[in-house]
This record gives sequence, structure tokens and C-alpha cells, in this order.
Amino acid sequence: MNREYYGKLIFELSRPGRRAYSLPANGCPEGATLLPEGLLRKSAPELPEVDEPTVVRHYNNMSTNNFGVDTGFYPLGSCTMKYNPKINEEMAVLPAMAGLHPLQPVSTVQGALEAYHTLQCYLAEIGGMAEFTLNPFAGAHGELTGLMVIRAWHDSRGDSKRTKVIVPDSAHGTNPASAAVAGLKVIEVKSMPDGTVDVEALSAVLDDSVAAVMMTNPNTMGIFESRVREIADMVHDAGALMYYDGANLNPMLGVARPGDMGFDVMHVNLHKTFSTPHGGGGPGAGPVGVRSGLEKFLPNPRVVKNADGSFGLSQSDGSLGSVSATLGNFAVQLRALSYILSLGCDGLAQAGRLATLNANYVKESLRDVYELPIDRVCKHEFVFDGLADKTSGVSTLNVAKRLLDHGYHAPTIYFPLLFHESLMIEPTETESRETLDEFIAVMRDIAREAAESPEVVKSAPHNTPVGLPDDTKAALSPKVTYFDLMQ
Repeated sequence: MNREYYGKLIFELSRPGRRAYSLPANGCPEGATLLPEGLLRKSAPELPEVDEPTVVRHYNNMSTNNFGVDTGFYPLGSCTMKYNPKINEEMAVLPAMAGLHPLQPVSTVQGALEAYHTLQCYLAEIGGMAEFTLNPFAGAHGELTGLMVIRAWHDSRGDSKRTKVIVPDSAHGTNPASAAVAGLKVIEVKSMPDGTVDVEALSAVLDDSVAAVMMTNPNTMGIFESRVREIADMVHDAGALMYYDGANLNPMLGVARPGDMGFDVMHVNLHKTFSTPHGGGGPGAGPVGVRSGLEKFLPNPRVVKNADGSFGLSQSDGSLGSVSATLGNFAVQLRALSYILSLGCDGLAQAGRLATLNANYVKESLRDVYELPIDRVCKHEFVFDGLADKTSGVSTLNVAKRLLDHGYHAPTIYFPLLFHESLMIEPTETESRETLDEFIAVMRDIAREAAESPEVVKSAPHNTPVGLPDDTKAALSPKVTYFDLMQ
């Protein structure tokens, strides 16, 4: 660690007896406590003892070590990290919304329910679905909910033998995980050399035991599945349903709708496509939409608009049950609604097109120095297979770590698994050409270093709080506290 630049840990600044607070006497007799003896600590906690300026400086200095889309370019790929307009935050923290209690009487939260219902309707229009629920808390939670809807539909028809889900080998890892949690067996289908689903291989495993086929379109390579309607017809003819993983919906906004492609159930990542902050475990939201005929299977409660124009909560007898304590992550929903209302129809369509333009611009600007395994127009993201020149021994991991020295968060690496040195880039629509040009220049510079001074790249990063660790040891024996570091 570069102590001169990044400063000391707060435990190293601790001095016995220093305090950052002064509390008035509590009026209790010395040694008195209202807690049972069994709940009391045997010794005082090992907390740092510092004054208030030191506390403030410590946390401000620590915050500068955090990376986010507000501080720099985030070319992640696989997980849309676009800029979150601050008006979204202002709407989410309005006292009239933020101060609500989820168990208030329906008559006292009509505005909140209207916002909820409005977002449901907008998502249904954007996705080409009949109805949405906003109850799921995350994308994977939405996947699980959607698969539960599919199981409930099959069960309602007495078709209990459908216990399999077909997933392309390029799918996000949450797809097979969600299917397994839903009690379904995962059948993997290989991709074609261009990254799209092998339709013949899919046809070979379609039978009356298949409940659904899960797809992302555009797929994980950023390639649009042009035979999606043909696939949907095959799946429906086999009596199964089509599930749309909405993680890659961003470039489709205002251009194409999953419902029109033949999908029956879908989830949307509000925290990706509709610009609400995420990362570090949350917050998130994974609304689920269904085509006509599947509405009654959505989780309870459902927000509905009554005949008199008021809003209420509905409980469906055919529902799969409840998937969240109330109605999902309301603050994230408000941010998404604000984003949609701010952009409008034309703005959303422009966002999708610009995401595609930016991705292709970066791809074409780097294809001579990074290996491009799929030479096609991409949508929002694309995948390189490491450096074009493999003789230096510089890996994708080395490139990612070297990017940190230049102030960029690394993109997704070693996913998808179709390529040995996958490096996945998704610039999003919110980045300017100047930002992209700077990123392209850095990527080209790293490629030059790999050829001329490979050890510089292999030993990166050089100017981060933590240098080049032993990745295996760091994963198996992490040092997560100051006391671990002192051992």
C-alpha cells in the first residue's frame, strides 16, 4: 500500500482517550444497565479512538478509493452501468414518497400506488407484455419469479411432467441458477460459431418435458438472435414457453419488444436498463412481465386501477403466492419511472440506438490490436478474445489490471465462457465520444506495452491501494480487517 498517497488506516491513527463526540450525562447510576447480564460484552470493542476531524477525513479519503459511474468510465459489459441522472435521486427522496410506510391504509397512499401502476403500464408497453409486477427485488429474483409463473401455468393445465429448462451456453450464470432454485433441470444448448443459438441443436432437445427456453436477445456476445421468431414457434409448438432474460434490454428500447419476438415471460433489470444505481449488492429491482393469459399467476399482491379511477391491491386465487414482503423496492421503482418520464418515447429509442453506436465504435477502433472472434455488427456490447498478438503472454486479466492504473474500472473478463480470454465491453449510451476516444487510446497503449514491455502489464496495477496480489490466496485466505493484516 502506498501510505504517503492513500494515508494510514484509521486504526493506525487511533490514540487512547480521544473522542469524536461528547454526550450529556444519561442520569443512570454508575454501573447501572437495563440489559440482561447475558447480553453484555465481557470486554470493550476494539474500536479506533480518534477526534472528529480525523473521522471526517478518514471517510472522505476512503470514499475517493471507491469507483463508480459518477467518478469515471465504467466499460463493464454484461451488466449495464450507465449514468444515473440526479433528478431520479430527487424523486426517490421526496418526503411524500420516502416517508411512507408499506402497511399504511391504501386510501392514504394513492399517489404511490399510481406511480407503481404507471410504471407497470410503461414496462408492459416497452416489453410488449400484457401486465407487469414490480415485486421482485433483483434480476435473479425476477428470473426465479418468472420461472415460478411458468411452472404455475403448466401445473394449472395438469402438465406436471415439464421439469426441464433449456438454456444456451452463452447465457448469464443466473439463468441456470434460477432454474435450479425453481426445481427445474437445466439442459444446455451449444451456440453457433457466431454466438447465436444453434436452432438444430435446440430442436433436438425440445420435447414434452421442457417447461421453457430462456434466452437473452441480443445475446451475451451482443449479437441479435435473428431467428428468434423461428425459435419461438418451435418452442410453442412443443408446448413450452419462451422466457426473456431482460439483462440486455438496453439496446432494444423503442426498437424491438420481447413480446413481439414471441417471448411469453420476461424480467427487466430496472437498475440496468432504466438507470438506477446498483453495484455492491444493491439496490435493485427485477419486475416480471407476462403475455396475455398469464396475468393471474403473477405474485400477490397486484396493484390495480379501480373503475372509479382509484388504485388498490388485488389478490389473485391463481397466483404463485408472494415473493416479497410488500411491493418490491419502491425507491428504485421511482427512479426508473423518473427516468422513463424524463426521456419519453423518443428519448428511450435514442438511448438504445446510441448504446449500439458506441459499442460498435469502440469495437471497430480496437479490432486491429484485440482479437475479435465474432466479426458482426453488435448491439450494446461486444467480446474480444484477448490481445490479437498472443506471443507476449499478456492475458486478459493482465489487461484488466493495467486499466486500473489509468483510472478505468475493468470490463467483464473471462465471460462468456465461449472464448478462452474473453474481454467484454459495454460503453452504454451515456458516454461521449471524447470519453470513448480516451478509453480507446488507453486500450491501444496497453496493447503496445504488451508487445514492447510485457512485464509492465503483467505486474499491474502499480498505483492502486492494493498492488498485484496472489489472486488464488486472496480468494482462499482474504484479509478483510485491520486485524487480519496485522497477523
